Amino acid sequence: MRRRTRVTSLVTAAAAALILTSCSNGSAGPDNSSSAASADPAQTAAVKALTDGALAKYKQKSVIVRVVKDGVDIYTGAAGESMTGVPATTAMHTRNGAFAFTYIGETYAKMADQNIINLDEPISKWLPELRDSSKVTIRNLLNMTSGYPDYVYQPAVQEGVQRYPYKQWTDDEMIAVGLSRPNYFEPGTNWGYSHTNYVILGKLLSKITGKPTSDVLSEYVLNPMGLNNTSSNGGTPAVPDPVLHAFTSERRSFLKVPQKIPFYEEATFWNPSWTTANGAVQTSNIYDITTSMQLVGSGAQVSPEMYKQQVGPNLVGFGKKDPTGTCPVCRPMTPELNYGFGVVINGNWITQTKSFYGSSASGGYLPSEKLAISVIANTAEDGFGPDGAYLNQNASFSIFTDLANQVAPGQAPPPRAG
Repeated sequence: MRRRTRVTSLVTAAAAALILTSCSNGSAGPDNSSSAASADPAQTAAVKALTDGALAKYKQKSVIVRVVKDGVDIYTGAAGESMTGVPATTAMHTRNGAFAFTYIGETYAKMADQNIINLDEPISKWLPELRDSSKVTIRNLLNMTSGYPDYVYQPAVQEGVQRYPYKQWTDDEMIAVGLSRPNYFEPGTNWGYSHTNYVILGKLLSKITGKPTSDVLSEYVLNPMGLNNTSSNGGTPAVPDPVLHAFTSERRSFLKVPQKIPFYEEATFWNPSWTTANGAVQTSNIYDITTSMQLVGSGAQVSPEMYKQQVGPNLVGFGKKDPTGTCPVCRPMTPELNYGFGVVINGNWITQTKSFYGSSASGGYLPSEKLAISVIANTAEDGFGPDGAYLNQNASFSIFTDLANQVAPGQAPPPRAG
C-alpha cells in the first residue's frame, strides 16, 4: 500500500476531548492536559526506550513519537538530530505526504453527510473531459477502484523528479502523464493504488465548491480538527520553522555517483508538488498527525453510517493480482490489509504512511483501545545501501509496530506483506 518509486516511497472542539498532550525536548505543542488521568511511568519509560533505541536499530537520524491512549499522553518525545548538533524536537515540521489523502477522504465523507455530493455519482458531472469519467465515481477514486493508471510509475515522473527535484508540477500535468497509459482495469472491477485518483479528487473539490482545494481542506478538516500546524504553505515547497531536516542517498544511482564517494544530500526543501493535488501538498508535525488520526479513526466528525463507509473493511475479498503485469499494484483486499477513503485498514488499525526523500511517517488509531500512535523517522546516512536504496523501506512503520506491541500487546497491526 505504500507508494513506491525507484528513488522514493511516496509515498479537531473534539480534539480537546480526545487528546492529552505533554511536551518534551523543550518543544511547544498543544496543551489539552487533564489532571484526571496520568500515564503509567513504567509504560512511558518503555516507550521512550523504544524511541531512543530506534535510532540505531533502524539507522535513523531522528525519531519523533507520540502515543496517546484513551485521552492519556503516554509519551511524546524526540530522539536524534535534525541537523548535526541540532536536536530533533516534537514541534518540528515535516512533509505529511499521504496523510493529505486521509484529509481528502474525510472532506468527501463530510460533504456526503451534508448531501452536497453523492459518492456514487460519476465524475463526468464536473470533469467530462477525463477518460471514462462517465464510468468512474467519486467512491471509485476514494477507494482506489477507478482503474486510472498511476503517473508516479511513468518515465516522465520517474526521471523528472530525480533530475529536477525543485520542479513545480501541476495537477493537469500529472493527470495527463497518468492517463497517457491505458487503464489498469475497467472502473470498479479491481483494486490498484494510484496517486492519479487523489490528484483528480483534489481538482474535483475545486470544481464542486468553486474554491481552491487548500481552502476546502481547511474548511472541512484543518479548522474543525484544530490542525494549526498543518498547511499547504501557499502551494510552495516551504517548510515552516522549526524544521525537521531530511537527507537522502536515493539519487546516487541516477547521478552515477561512485560507491566509494560519500553521498548524502539534503532534501528538506525539494519540491513535493508531484506527490498529490495542488493545495493538498502539506507540512505538519507529530501533534497534528496524531490528532487527525484520532478523529478520523474514531469517526468523531462524521455520521455513524459514513464512518463505516470511510474506514470499514468494505473491500475485503475484492481485488486480485494482474498476471499480465498491466497493473503492478493490483492486489486482493484482505482482513490484514485493505483500503478505505484515504486510509489503510491494517487489521484492526486505521493507518496512514508517507515517505519522501529520507523522511517517513506513520500514524494509526486502534478504536477498541482508543489508542493513537504516530511516528516520524528520518533516515541516517548508514540507512542507505551502496546503491542509494533504503535498507529499511519505511522505518516509521517498523517503529510504529514496535510501539503498538509495547502499548497494546497482541494487537499490533499485521505485517504489510505484498
